[in-house]
Amino acid sequence: MPPAIIVEHVSKEFILRHNRAMGLKTRFLALFHQSKRERRERFLALDDISFTVEQGEALGLLGHNGSGKSTLLQIIAGILQPSAGRVIANGRVAPLIQLGVGFNPELTGYENIFLNASLYGFLNKDIKKRTKDIIEFSELGHFIDTPLKHYSSGMQMRLGFAVAVYLQPDILLADEILAVGDQAFQDKCLAKISEMRENGMSLVLVSHSQKQVETFCDYFVRLDHGIITEHGCFSNKSDSLIIAATESAT
Repeated sequence: MPPAIIVEHVSKEFILRHNRAMGLKTRFLALFHQSKRERRERFLALDDISFTVEQGEALGLLGHNGSGKSTLLQIIAGILQPSAGRVIANGRVAPLIQLGVGFNPELTGYENIFLNASLYGFLNKDIKKRTKDIIEFSELGHFIDTPLKHYSSGMQMRLGFAVAVYLQPDILLADEILAVGDQAFQDKCLAKISEMRENGMSLVLVSHSQKQVETFCDYFVRLDHGIITEHGCFSNKSDSLIIAATESAT
């Protein structure tokens, strides 16, 4: 059985543009004067990241803000393309990364269920079989027929999580999005993740909480300024995760 996720020598570079607040006149003059031109800076968000997550295993990504965790998760999800290296994901991937991703704010919650599920390749007839469970889990009640633009961040998270889990993904990618909403619903989500893990789902979890990662994950990777600084497995967990750290982390 092939691994759920293979990350091979992935790097991601962004171009930071400064002085973007220039007016129209200044921008026109900048075409002729080097000193007035927009300054660009290269920023390496990820530097030669490699690891493999086997089927049914869970990996936690730890690190401070700006360490590259969310960028890496977006690359695994296919939202961003790496500047170098490659990512292979074997199976249906459900990304819980940013509120509103895959949703249209002008459509109702009910309509967005079909829109979001279609992005996973589901047909309407298959989605209809799951709508009752999705609405019930989300606890949105009559708000399901309200346009998404009127939802709070917590309501959007409820709908996004409910759609993702009831489409039965092979791989779940979860960012700090689970920090949104009330504690009771968070606990409900985490209990659902545990149930799905028992049924063989693979998980990549981004969290600032070491305790949460220890609870739900077999292994962890700690990032700092785009490189792996620490990796390993938790006590009483198996050690089948293969991690190739960059030279700078060794």
